[in-house]
Amino acid sequence: MSLPEGRGSACFETSELCIGYGPALIVQELDLSIPTGMFTALIGPNGSGKSTILRTLSGLHTPKRGTILLDGKSIASLPLREMAKRVGALSQGPVAPEGLTVLDLVRQGRYPHRSLFSQWSEQDTGACEKALSLTGMMNLRDQRVDQLSGGQRQRAWIAMTLAQETSIMLLDEPTTFLDLSHQIEVMELAANLVRNGDKTVVAVLHDLNQAARYANHMVMLKEGKVIASGPPKEVMTAKVIQDVFDVSAKVLPDPVTGTPMCIPIPGT
Repeated sequence: MSLPEGRGSACFETSELCIGYGPALIVQELDLSIPTGMFTALIGPNGSGKSTILRTLSGLHTPKRGTILLDGKSIASLPLREMAKRVGALSQGPVAPEGLTVLDLVRQGRYPHRSLFSQWSEQDTGACEKALSLTGMMNLRDQRVDQLSGGQRQRAWIAMTLAQETSIMLLDEPTTFLDLSHQIEVMELAANLVRNGDKTVVAVLHDLNQAARYANHMVMLKEGKVIASGPPKEVMTAKVIQDVFDVSAKVLPDPVTGTPMCIPIPGT
């Protein structure tokens, strides 16, 4: 994916970040850099800390130690509402209240920009219309969320996140439980938001080949540590896959895109 010149400086930077629940540390001494204006995929085995890192970057989980900088400023100094104006986060498997329409859901994305007694504005309407248009959900705006297909539902949630008008979007396993066609639908949408929408997208993904095909930047994690990070062609190597997943594999060019493609070798 080609990107305009000048994009790629770090939006998020962490230093000696330690994250855990209770006494257990899941992530230790994490130094991580997320480039601006790119699609970054966080990859690693279950329990490697991917979703925990994403929640912590969004400000929803407080680290035990270390620092997180957002455009050079510590997120610890930013109120939650201010963070929500700058970073949109979509958790894994979100559930909408029964009977909620797509438009009702998308309108909830305007919460960070509105005070308790403020009137609905033309700016709010414009943000929702743009979000519906970008995600191809305009003709489903009056449909109930619980009546949508899996791919449509995920696009509705992404539209809600887009309505926040943030420059950064954090997506936790956005393709989980979707069939192949809906996975492609969501991944194409995320890639297009980076390519055409001037967004930074960070997604936790499980499929190595999908990540390499759609992401500009990959971060391979194991036991809360970064094993490799950079462009897919540099990160997705047989050695890294062996080190991270303990799986022998051949890495070949994808016959469609030329991006690296992992072929596991059985019995090795």
